[in-house]
Amino acid sequence: MVCQACGGPVGPDVKFCAHCGAQVVAAAPPQSMGAPPQQYAQPPQYAAYPQYPAYPPVMIAPRVHRHLQTLGTLWCVYAAYRVVTGLIGMFFFRMFVGHRFGGDWPMRHGMGWGGAPWPWVHLMPVIAAFTVLAAMFAVFVGYSLLTRRTWGRILGIVAGVLVLFKPILGTALGIYTLWVLAPSASGLEYDSLAEPD
Repeated sequence: MVCQACGGPVGPDVKFCAHCGAQVVAAAPPQSMGAPPQQYAQPPQYAAYPQYPAYPPVMIAPRVHRHLQTLGTLWCVYAAYRVVTGLIGMFFFRMFVGHRFGGDWPMRHGMGWGGAPWPWVHLMPVIAAFTVLAAMFAVFVGYSLLTRRTWGRILGIVAGVLVLFKPILGTALGIYTLWVLAPSASGLEYDSLAEPD
């Protein structure tokens, strides 16, 4: 045997060269003809590691994809709720100003000619118009989310902020809307789901 570093002769059982001190590596035995080549395990320090991109992809929470259909449906249901509560409110307002519950109501004073509550009767169209507009706005928000309009997310965030001041159902819907649509990651995901106008 010879040393691979200096070429000096070494004995068969020597592990270090007496001339240069390099470690002696035993040569591999010759393979016989027809025998399959021996497979050697790759050293762990040279194992192939996964190649990562220079810029890792943005991690996007799938909350928009999972909740968008439910959110749009809830806005349509909220529109129907606004119509029902508006009708009930107009009914009780009419009974209140018309003194159908008795004659001791505070609005008895200020009655117009013939007993008609003229200062208050003009509020009925205002209440009806406000109810219809609020319901149409909620339907429009629900439609924009269900059809994934590009401007639907911004409209949903604005609507969510507006209904936060409506007790119970409005507040719950506003919080849910903002939780789904407001984060910046949700904006990226919504843009990937949005249908072009």
